[in-house]
Amino acid sequence: MNAAATAIAVPDAPATTAGPLPLGHLIALTGPYGVYEHALCETPRLEHGHCTDDVARVLAVAVREPSRRASPNTVELHHLIELSLSFLESAVAPDGTVRNRRAADGTWTDPPSIGDWWGRAVLGLGAAIRHSRDPGIRARALRVFLRAAQQGSPDVRASAFAAIGAADALLTFPELTAARMLLADGLRRVPRPEGADRGWPEQRLRYANGALCEALIAGGQALQRSDAIDTGLEMLDTLLRLETRPSGMLSFAGPGGRDRSDPERAGDQQPIEPATIADACLRAASVTRDERWHHESLRIWAWFTGENDAGIAMFDPLTGAGYDGLTPTGRNENRGAESTLAALSAFQCARSARAGLR
Repeated sequence: MNAAATAIAVPDAPATTAGPLPLGHLIALTGPYGVYEHALCETPRLEHGHCTDDVARVLAVAVREPSRRASPNTVELHHLIELSLSFLESAVAPDGTVRNRRAADGTWTDPPSIGDWWGRAVLGLGAAIRHSRDPGIRARALRVFLRAAQQGSPDVRASAFAAIGAADALLTFPELTAARMLLADGLRRVPRPEGADRGWPEQRLRYANGALCEALIAGGQALQRSDAIDTGLEMLDTLLRLETRPSGMLSFAGPGGRDRSDPERAGDQQPIEPATIADACLRAASVTRDERWHHESLRIWAWFTGENDAGIAMFDPLTGAGYDGLTPTGRNENRGAESTLAALSAFQCARSARAGLR
C-alpha cells in the first residue's frame, strides 16, 4: 500500500448496512478498462494502472449485489460487471494462465502465469456463474472459467481462491467436470490441522486467511464432503479466536503476518483480512444455518465502523470508500481498490447477516 499520513483517531458514526451498496468511490476509481489499483487519498493513481486481482474482486462484489430495475445502482452495477468481465476475458490466456498487470492505456505489461491473480480470476468468474441473473454474463463467465480451469497452482492462497470459484461453478452446474477437478485439486493444497494440534494449520497467520476456511466450507458443500465442511468451520472458529483480543475486539495480523502463538500485531491492519473472514462467515451461515456466523459477520463489520484498535472508521458510508490500513493511531487515508472492495464485501456480508437474524 502507498504511504500516507494518518488521521487522528476520532470515532466516526457507525455506517448502516441497509439498502444498496454505496458505489460512488468505486465508480470514481474505474477507468475505461476497469478499476485502478491505487489511490492517493480519494484520487485514482492512473500511473499504477490496473491489476487482475482487483478487477476480479469487483466482479465478485458486483454480481452478488441485488440488481432491481428500481435500484439506483442498476446502471452502475451493469457497467462494473461488463467492464470487469471483459477485462478477465482479455487477461486469461488460451492455456489458462492469467496476466495481472495492465497499464492505464490498456497495454498488458506482464506475461501470463498462475499467481494469486489466477486464483482471484477463477473466484470472480465462479461468482459470476453462480450469482449473475443475466444468462449472457453467466455464459461468458463460464467460457473464461473453463479456460482458466486448465491450470492449477502450487500456492496455498491461489489454490484457495480458485477452489472458492470452482465450488460456486460446481454448485451451479453439478456435472461440470472441469470445476470438480479444479476444486478437488485446490482442496488438496489447503492445509488442515493435524494430530493433537487442532489450531490454525500454518505456523504463521499470513494474509487472506479466511479464504482457506471458505474454500473448505464451500468445497465441502459442492463435493458433499462433510469432513471438509467440519474442518473449515473449525479453522474459522480458530481464526476468529486468534484475531480477537482478550477485550473481545477484533485485531488482525498485518501484511507481514505473525506467529499464531504471538499476541502482538505488527504492521498496519489491512481490510482484506476481516473481509475474507466475513466471506467465510457468510458461507458458513449459508451451509450450516447457524446464526452464530451472522453474529460474527456483524462483529467484523463493527471493525470497519470503528470498533478497532484505533477507534476510527475504515469505511466512508457516503462514498463507499475503504481506507488502506489501520495503524495504532489512525488510518491510512489512501482509498485504493483492494481496501474499498474489502469494505464493500464486508458490507454485503453484514447486510445478509442482519437479514438472516430477522
